[in-house]
Amino acid sequence: MLNALTHWHTSNEYHVLKGKRAEELFLSVPDEDSAIAASRVYAAKPHTAGTAGDLDTAKIFLAHLQEELQINRSSSDIPLYSAGSRESREATLAISSLDEPKAWIDVYYPILNSPLDRSLEILGDDGKPVWSAELEEVADETDPYAFEFANAVPAWHGISKGGQAEGKLIDAQYGRKRDYDALVEAGVDFSGKIVLTRSGGIFRGLKVKRAQELGAAAVLVYLDPHGDGTVTVENGYAPYPHGPARNPTSVERGAVQFLSLYPGDTSTPGYPSYENSTRVEGESKPTIPSLPISWVNAQVLLNHLKDGGDGPTVRLVNNVDEKITPIWNVMGVIPGHIKNEVVVLGAHRDAWVTGASDPISGTVSVSEAIRGFGALLRKGWRPLRTILITSWDAEEYGLIGSTEWGEDFPEWIKDHVVAYVNTDTSASGSRLKAAGSPLLAHLLRETAEQLPHPSSEKRSLWDAREDTGTLFGEHMNPEIAAMHTDKLRAVDSIGVRPLGSGSDYTVFLQYHGVPSTDGGFTSTLHDPVYHYHSIFDTQYWQELYGDPGFFRHVAIAKHIGLQVFRLSGDIILPFNTTHYSLELESYLNNVESIAATDSFDVDLSPLRESIHALQSASLELDSTKTKAEHKLRKILKEWEKNHAMRHKICRKVSKVLCKLKKVFGKHKCEREDKHDDSPHRRVSSQSDRHLIKAIQQVQAVNKRLIAFERGFISKDGIKDREWYKHLGVAPGRWLGYGATTFPGLTEALTMDRNVTAAAYEAGRLKDLVDNLVKTIRL
Repeated sequence: MLNALTHWHTSNEYHVLKGKRAEELFLSVPDEDSAIAASRVYAAKPHTAGTAGDLDTAKIFLAHLQEELQINRSSSDIPLYSAGSRESREATLAISSLDEPKAWIDVYYPILNSPLDRSLEILGDDGKPVWSAELEEVADETDPYAFEFANAVPAWHGISKGGQAEGKLIDAQYGRKRDYDALVEAGVDFSGKIVLTRSGGIFRGLKVKRAQELGAAAVLVYLDPHGDGTVTVENGYAPYPHGPARNPTSVERGAVQFLSLYPGDTSTPGYPSYENSTRVEGESKPTIPSLPISWVNAQVLLNHLKDGGDGPTVRLVNNVDEKITPIWNVMGVIPGHIKNEVVVLGAHRDAWVTGASDPISGTVSVSEAIRGFGALLRKGWRPLRTILITSWDAEEYGLIGSTEWGEDFPEWIKDHVVAYVNTDTSASGSRLKAAGSPLLAHLLRETAEQLPHPSSEKRSLWDAREDTGTLFGEHMNPEIAAMHTDKLRAVDSIGVRPLGSGSDYTVFLQYHGVPSTDGGFTSTLHDPVYHYHSIFDTQYWQELYGDPGFFRHVAIAKHIGLQVFRLSGDIILPFNTTHYSLELESYLNNVESIAATDSFDVDLSPLRESIHALQSASLELDSTKTKAEHKLRKILKEWEKNHAMRHKICRKVSKVLCKLKKVFGKHKCEREDKHDDSPHRRVSSQSDRHLIKAIQQVQAVNKRLIAFERGFISKDGIKDREWYKHLGVAPGRWLGYGATTFPGLTEALTMDRNVTAAAYEAGRLKDLVDNLVKTIRL
């Protein structure tokens, strides 16, 4: 770090950009026209994980990295390495020794499925079909992408169980645990039944999980336009592609693995999916079939349930082709001066169909950020810390690409990765979503406040969190409005949501304890309907309704870029441990409220005392880090001043010597800048103990900041889902995406209703917090 910081501050190449000037150049690069052009390339055709179209996008992303990071492409061979091979292992393990940018593709081999024949029928009393559903979406030439690829990727669920089921139909509303519990309490027997559920409320895989546990034969998940807020046909809006309302034939594809148990390849839980890996029948994989269906089909089924009697007999067929399938993670490295501290920027690339919003808007934002970093590199810039840029694959099948890499390199991540910045869908609506670890909440807000609103003068990007869309109407489902309000309230004291799961930050935060952020523009109840995981998530929709002009794509590119710029460039890592420790008390207040409401007698005062101790230790750390940075910057400023003076004197001496040589007939002069002025020589000659001590203090502070999030990692993990190891936050057991804070403790009360288990979990948390107090005290 000594050589890194002195070189960073006192390089004799004065044209090299640093600090504010470098930041300004970066922010000038992301561009709407470039973003549109990139999106038209990536979203031009289907690229489901493991397909030829997916590999094409991997090669496009790799070529973009190679061009912008000025990576030598003299060989025609693509650097494509099989996971577990010597080349793949060395590529990641050697990141901390790189001096020049590098990019490559890692190939993992998870078990994926693809659709074969599928059908849905209502059977008459004689067992013969009286109605057959048209399962595929219907498009016309108005949207050329949807029309061309309407039948390219059939409607089905990733990771779904193949097979056939027949049984009476039951309506389980959203398929939440409480929906199932209410039906069970009312005497409904799910054995052998086909369960009809609406999309939304919880992760779709958990709708299947609960039905499976109750003995159901299969599950159907439909899209209900009542969930679209005011943008409905009922309010006078035409359905897409002739208007902004939902196309009634649209379906929501998606994986149905039990994400709250563990993400990644279901056949290799906790270890990477190499081509020759040992496979298991994973617990997170459904054992009953399921299908996604449209509102058009759901209406037929719901009409048969109206009378309140037994539902119709339904037959469902969902045959799938399941096999080990290659997927392609693209990796690019910008080496920093400090090589053992790495900041990771990532987005996934695979889509269910063309995916102009999910995931291509996120990929485009990362692509524009790469262009910004490329412009800096061409000016001689180099980050203080190393930056790793990733394009993950098979996220849609359950966060597979990122999870397998995270399980492949646990020790390297533990020793090197200081933060992870994620974006998934960067543009699908008008409201900014900002989510992250409390450690990075202030960074998220500060960087967003620094940027202008993409479409509104005199407002910042941060203000876009309040945007609501512009399409209103008289009719709106009150339950949907209430669910939406609850979601908006689920933020911390400065407006940042906690991270549960649902995107590629999961393995970093929940498995390794790496502080992470996630952000992008999301759809509201008054925005054009975003056709999530549908054939209608196209470039045409994106340019017409999602983000006309691509101003939001560019705003997110700048936002994630600024986060990475700060994380990779600040001398003291921009981690706020005090905010985090205050949020912990908020988490505990929530648990106490639950306990009081349900009259649970559990003593949480020892945990509160430990949290108070952590708050005190954090305030001490705040003071120490401020003093350490101030002292180091002061010394470095003196070094820079002295170095500039020495450089000026050396240049003058060189010129005089050159003239003398010419006078005496020696025509060759040494280059004026050839004198040895390396940081190492300067330090060793001056023996500057003050500088060394100041750097050691900064290193000690950063070490403790890095340890903070990792301090919540328990090797034993969360009860019954041990893959999740973060005891501070996790995806809710019956939420899947949504976060539950203090998950073990909270769910011991809300799910298990077990005071003894709650006391045990409170003790586990107290031990972690007490250890963290010791760790961060200098």
